[in-house]
Formats: sequence, structure tokens, C-alpha cells
Amino acid sequence: MSSFFFAMNKLRSLFSKTQKKQLQTGLQQTKKSFFSKLGTALVGKSKIDDDLLDELEEVLLRSDVGVATTIKIIKALEERVARDKFLGVEALAGIMREEITAVLKHSNPEQPLRFDAPLAATPHVVMVVGVNGVGKTTTIGKLAHHYHQAGKKVILGAADTFRAGAIDQLQIWADRVGVPLVRQQMGSDPASVAFDTLQSAIAQNADVVLIDTAGRLHNKVNLMQELTKVKKVMAKLLPEAPQEVLLVLDGSTGQNAFEQAKQFTAATEVTALAITKLDGTAKGGVVMGISDQFQIPVKYIGIGEQVEDLQLFDSQEFIQVLFDQ
Repeated sequence: MSSFFFAMNKLRSLFSKTQKKQLQTGLQQTKKSFFSKLGTALVGKSKIDDDLLDELEEVLLRSDVGVATTIKIIKALEERVARDKFLGVEALAGIMREEITAVLKHSNPEQPLRFDAPLAATPHVVMVVGVNGVGKTTTIGKLAHHYHQAGKKVILGAADTFRAGAIDQLQIWADRVGVPLVRQQMGSDPASVAFDTLQSAIAQNADVVLIDTAGRLHNKVNLMQELTKVKKVMAKLLPEAPQEVLLVLDGSTGQNAFEQAKQFTAATEVTALAITKLDGTAKGGVVMGISDQFQIPVKYIGIGEQVEDLQLFDSQEFIQVLFDQ
């Protein structure tokens, strides 16, 4: 028995190293851009003064950390300088690391996130929201893969019935992963699809239900009505459903991602975030800003095209990869 646990721990260790390597590769552009700008700001400086703080503010804004979070970080730095007096620039990286840890506090779960972790109740229903083009359907497919690989019984629901492409794309993922998909014809009532999916999940003793929803951001009132109807219909079968509302955002869109988060959090109670496409952008600061500004935990990040490139977000690993030279 002990040899079994030793082998499992060794496998987890190898997997963890692989994940960290993928994270380093995925965040390469953000890291390079951030520290290049920071390095330029530090040229000729020996201490943290008002001029340096102004330049640092610009670095954070250009990294899409967001205005509110940037102001919070700069204010904290000003307080440190006032308290500790003549802080040298060599202390800046350590202080920045501490302040970024603070703004990511909403993304620090008490227990490390795991796909194989026991669920509080089954089926665990996740309603996935987000505009078209952010990688929503792909994220659902990758989540299905990870949960399936972890031994969970997964069912998908194609409740984005306004685009035939969304239903077909989800079918491709369902076939690829080897999990069932509940679908209806294009133009069907999304709430009806969600109801059928949950009904099927209960009948089959499924562990996880992932429901895709329409990505139209036509106006807040219609969006709210649509998402509220989907939730109410599921609650008829399972009062606590959905246990999670996951908002998918495209990290490469920078400030547009903030606006989408604003719209969706106004339309429904978002409980977790998935930020995709971080590998193709230098705007990884959006992870810090959105988590801080909306006080919603970042649960997943997308750092590549492969299935394994959707990772459970670990804020400490994220910060370590950014700052380690």
C-alpha cells in the first residue's frame, strides 16, 4: 500500500512540474512585457520616489491591471515608502509581489483546487456564461475532459441554441471526451435544454453538469431575463442548481474583459471566473484587476490550445512565475 501512495505522489509531482512549465510558457509574453516596462522605469533610479511611482502606475495600466486595482497598488506602495522612508529600488520586486498577492486574495481558496476533489453534492451544476468568441464552448469541453479524467461522470447541456455552430462545436467536444451531450434543435428554448440536461443527469447519477448558455450581450435586461429563466427552470428539479455560475473572459481583450465582467455580474450572480487566451497576450494583468475589482475568484486560466492548457488557477504559482527570474 505504501508503494502505491509513493507512486501516486511521484506522479502528482511530475504532473505539477509539467503544469508549472506550461504556466511559464503561457505567461511568457505577460512576464516579458511587464518586466521590460518595469526595467525601463527603473533606469537611473536608486530609490522609490514620486517619479518612479508615476512610471510604475503607467506600467500597471499598460499591463491591463485596471484603474481601480492600479490605484490600490500604488497607494499601498506610497504608504510603504512613507512608513519605511528611503526604500531602495532593490526592494521593489518584493513589495510588488506582496501587493499583487493582496489584490488576488479573492482567488486564494482555503484548499488547493482539484478536479478529483469530492463534491459537496451531486450533480454539481455549472452554468457557463460569456460572450461569443471568448472560448466559452472550448472551456466547457476542456473542463469536461479534466473532470472525466478525474473519474467524474459528466453530462453537457447545449443551451446556447441561438448558434448552430455552438451546438455542433459542443458535440465535437462531447464525442472527443467521451461524455453525453443533451441538445435540441437550433432556436429551441435554452431553459428547456437546461431542464432536460439536469433531468438526465439526475436519472444517470451524474457528478458534474456543464451547461453552455447563449453568448449574446445584446442588452442587460434581456440577458438577465434569459439567464434567470434558465436558473429558475433548473431549480424546479434541483433547488440549489446551479451551484456555480462560471463567467468565461478572453484575457487578450484587456479592458473589454472588464466591461463584459461588469455586464454579466449585473445580469446574474457570477461565482467564478475562467480567463482564457493568456498565452497570446501581454495583458495578463487583467487576471489581477478583474479578480480584485469584482471580488470574484479566478478558478481557471487558459494558457494554450491543448486540453491540458486549461489549468486550475493557483495565485501563488501565478505570482511566482511572473516574478521568478
